[in-house]
Amino acid sequence: MNDAAQIVARQRAYFQTGATLPLAFRKRALDTLRAAIVRREADIHRALQEDLCKSPTESYMCETGMTLAELSYMRSHMGRWARRHHVLSPLAQFPSDSFTVKEPYGVTLILSPWNYPFMLTMEPLIGALAAGNCCVLKPSAYSPATSAVIASLIAECFPPEYVTVVTGGRAENQALLEQKFDYIFFTGGVNVGREVMRKAAEHLTPVSLELGGNSPCIVEASARIDLAAKRIAFGKLLNCGQTCVAPDYLLVDRRVKDELIARLIHHITAMVGEDATQNESYVRMINAKHFDRVCGLIDPAKVVFGGGSDRDKLKIQPTILDNVTAEDAVMGEEIFGPVLPVIAYDSLDEAVAFINDRPHPLALYLFTEDKAVSDRFLNTVPFGGGCINDTIIHLATSRMGFGGVGNSGMGSYHGKKSFDTFSHEKSIVKKSTLIDIPMRYAPYSAMTDKLVRLFLR
Repeated sequence: MNDAAQIVARQRAYFQTGATLPLAFRKRALDTLRAAIVRREADIHRALQEDLCKSPTESYMCETGMTLAELSYMRSHMGRWARRHHVLSPLAQFPSDSFTVKEPYGVTLILSPWNYPFMLTMEPLIGALAAGNCCVLKPSAYSPATSAVIASLIAECFPPEYVTVVTGGRAENQALLEQKFDYIFFTGGVNVGREVMRKAAEHLTPVSLELGGNSPCIVEASARIDLAAKRIAFGKLLNCGQTCVAPDYLLVDRRVKDELIARLIHHITAMVGEDATQNESYVRMINAKHFDRVCGLIDPAKVVFGGGSDRDKLKIQPTILDNVTAEDAVMGEEIFGPVLPVIAYDSLDEAVAFINDRPHPLALYLFTEDKAVSDRFLNTVPFGGGCINDTIIHLATSRMGFGGVGNSGMGSYHGKKSFDTFSHEKSIVKKSTLIDIPMRYAPYSAMTDKLVRLFLR
């Protein structure tokens, strides 16, 4: 607890010097971070291999590459975002100049998860630094190799009074959450998210919560079934399903269900082989506890593909479950693994009601060639974000925000959304001293009332 308090006090003192405010300082920080990531890419990928068995290609595509792309986008655009933004003044405030000013919050805390341990630490950090904040990073204890590389890399780049990494587990998390931060950014599960929000509320600290939930994938009868199956398989197998926006379950028009399952089996086999547990590039479960939990969700009576596992390797075969019902265990929680339940529907009304009867998902994926169908889902089903005729890729851009709604989270980031998330926007009216319109001052008359009504309507 004392260490956490000292870390925050040291960063607060540094922030109050104003050192982080100049735009040139912030840009140099991003340049320093980018150079270090490029220089340490092999170390980062080795750590991801050790923690999750990620291949170098998947590590670059989903972790270092995305981080470098976000850095480039932020570096190119942050100057414009940091400028004053002038707006029209209302007639009642004549003569005046109205504008907004972005300022950093101050000392921020980023709590990151284990499933994409590098990217989900670095991307919020990029927004925090671009906005001019100091930052404490707390990566997950479940991915120790990557957390160690992050700590080493950050120590090479920045003094601890500017950016520092705290490693460890639950005790360190609790000690940090007892401190007063100016902003907290959390990525992880719903239960821990509630605890983060509760602790933040004690200090009235604003938060972003990037959570998860059961993200549905709907395959409508008009969809191109083979392509849908290929893209669903990609989204589900990425990081072995340990992705907050992975397709969690399939809602499939009964008329195309058998064809879809057949093509899913074909594409999964083509991607990872007949027995994925023997594929050295196939990502493993993060630990034995998570392995056992996911295996416990597999009902052998409903397995139509896969179902096997290797506990020594912590690998679970991609598994398709058919004839699943809402009461099955696999539908009771976010799966976070390579298990795909299939539920047939007979009408779109049934599919829409099934989703809307559950907490709002972080992502939704719809495969259809019918614009009316896509419009219906976009207009009537709440969810964080998603894709039409693809999976996952909506988060792989810095030009749109990413975030949840309701149980799947609050707040948004990536690109300008990250800059805005870690900035407070001050609204300013600069009033002229040459003219002072008297109508706002008491005592008020009938003429004053008429003038006020003329200006304010």
